Amino acid sequence: MALVHLSVWIQVLLTALAASADLPTLYEYYTADGISSGLSADQPYFILNGKNITIYSGTMHYFRIPPQYWRDRLRKLRAAGLNTVETYVPWNLHEPEDGLFDFGDGGSDMQQFLDIQQYIKMAQEEDLFVIVRSGPYICAEWEWGGFPSWLLRTDGIKVRTSDPTFMTYVRRYFDKLLSLLIELQFTNGGPIIAMQVENEYGYSPEIDLDYIQQLYDLIRGNGIVELLVTSDGARSGTTGTLPELLLQTVNFGSDPAGSFDTLKEMQPDRPLMAMEYWPGWFDHWSESHHTVSNDTFREIYEGILSYPASVNMYMFHGGTNWGFWNGASIGSGDNSQFQPVTSSYDYDAPLSEAGDYTGKYYIAKELIKQYNTIETLLPDQPELMERQAYDSVDITERLNFDDIIASSPVVKSQNPLPMEKLPINHDSGQSYGYIVYRQEGLNIAADSILTITGHVRDTVVILINGVLISKPLSSSDDLDGFGYWRQENSNITLTSEDLSDATLDIVIENWGRANGGHFYAQYKGLTEDNEVYLNDQKLSSWTIYPLEFKKSWIAALTGWKSFDDSQTAPALYRGTLTVEGDPKDTFIDMQEWMKGVVFVNGFALGKYADIGPQQTLYLPGPFLQEGENEIVIFEEFGAAAQIKFSQDHIFTTH
Repeated sequence: MALVHLSVWIQVLLTALAASADLPTLYEYYTADGISSGLSADQPYFILNGKNITIYSGTMHYFRIPPQYWRDRLRKLRAAGLNTVETYVPWNLHEPEDGLFDFGDGGSDMQQFLDIQQYIKMAQEEDLFVIVRSGPYICAEWEWGGFPSWLLRTDGIKVRTSDPTFMTYVRRYFDKLLSLLIELQFTNGGPIIAMQVENEYGYSPEIDLDYIQQLYDLIRGNGIVELLVTSDGARSGTTGTLPELLLQTVNFGSDPAGSFDTLKEMQPDRPLMAMEYWPGWFDHWSESHHTVSNDTFREIYEGILSYPASVNMYMFHGGTNWGFWNGASIGSGDNSQFQPVTSSYDYDAPLSEAGDYTGKYYIAKELIKQYNTIETLLPDQPELMERQAYDSVDITERLNFDDIIASSPVVKSQNPLPMEKLPINHDSGQSYGYIVYRQEGLNIAADSILTITGHVRDTVVILINGVLISKPLSSSDDLDGFGYWRQENSNITLTSEDLSDATLDIVIENWGRANGGHFYAQYKGLTEDNEVYLNDQKLSSWTIYPLEFKKSWIAALTGWKSFDDSQTAPALYRGTLTVEGDPKDTFIDMQEWMKGVVFVNGFALGKYADIGPQQTLYLPGPFLQEGENEIVIFEEFGAAAQIKFSQDHIFTTH
């Protein structure tokens, strides 16, 4: 009897394998007879090349994923049954300096992530269509919503409008970008079936539809012929779009029927699509880690598929805000409600930050299989990447604060300049990192008060003669005190005794430019809203040191000293991780450190802060090498003696 049952199951398996082998690939199904037309939205459902299609899409940003893992993540997405991958395009990575472009060969520190053509071609190789959301504004919880900070060097420039100066820069950038995408359009044999014009423009505090018209004309004028769309919340109506030219899609995290009902009223007899359904959410520093339950995800995702409508999950795989590239929320715009986004962009998505399958992955796979009436060949789910908690690494060397700024460029200015106005980087200013404003030869009486007017942008550390005066950030409550953005006209007592010929350092961090809302004047450091007073005397004649922590700068540092843990001021710390065999993914556990940035082999991996919720930094194996690996940490307050590792991500709750 057992042998009979075994033979039956073998026959079932062979039948299933044979049926699977007979299935067409996605491209075979839609292009077997040639390509005559792209994605059509001229009826109540999508048609691609003459055949009905429901778009099952997921967002994965090439710039948030190690390029060595692009194929792994794309194949995992396809294995879940999705037929499309969607990505934003960040202008600030692709044009890091005014007129200097990097699409994978431009020499920037992020160069390895930026070959957008390779990513899109790889998606096609993995049997996926592609939706490109090219901006120029992308939000994405990314630094300044994707805008390059050097735009701010032009006084009065108005991003996200038809301002002629702004549009001159947009045209130059789009001419470069779109020239790379023309050949990758579906009607040219590539995978791009749609592109988005701007992003959530209905939420913009200032609506300028001439700007949307100019973007439309620019995209079409550069040879893009595929379907063009916009996306907004349903409540925005048509305020951010041009209905006669652009298909409108909706973004939401709940109540799909309500959003689709509204969309159907606004544009009857056209396809319905959620460009962003949020299966999870992102974290700000000091918050609790955000999650959405699997049951809630199942209910909403099935509600979308059964409506029925097409859908893009934002995010299907969140990835990482490497180094200094996180965005922030800002509220009213004066920085008083500033909330920086964490380095982890895990998003509680179907694929975790490290590429693990989550419960939502299997739910999505099950529901797509249930509702998708077009069956095509799917790959097997790739095996997970092996991870390892490496042995702890001792900190062996330290570089003191004065040694750090001695390696920095120097700018002299009567008045303090913000990062963006510094005459560095081929006159493109400073985009990210820290900036130091120094006064020397000060006579400071006992109980003197230092005041910084306005709301600081974003964190301030005060040193007198190299000694930390301001309070370390040890709890979320400290954000209400001096050194942080919530206080207006904040002040601190500098000394309890008279000091002569003293050196004052004001160390300010850009903790992320806002990615949405009233985010126009995103200057960092001491801006025109900030004046510095010692008692009643306004300070002037500044020496300014930009600390960008570029890879080449870190590699050239000298003067390292033996480590001791007595330092309580900003400093660099170094240790060596020795890897035997092929490097594996890991997480760096920063729970014993306070606040700063981690660099691995010169690459800015990400930020950490004891206030959480993120306590570990994802370190992909491809960022390591067999043998010795240098780990450098810029710690603002006080270092631990070791660097520890974890096999899993650690988040704290508040």
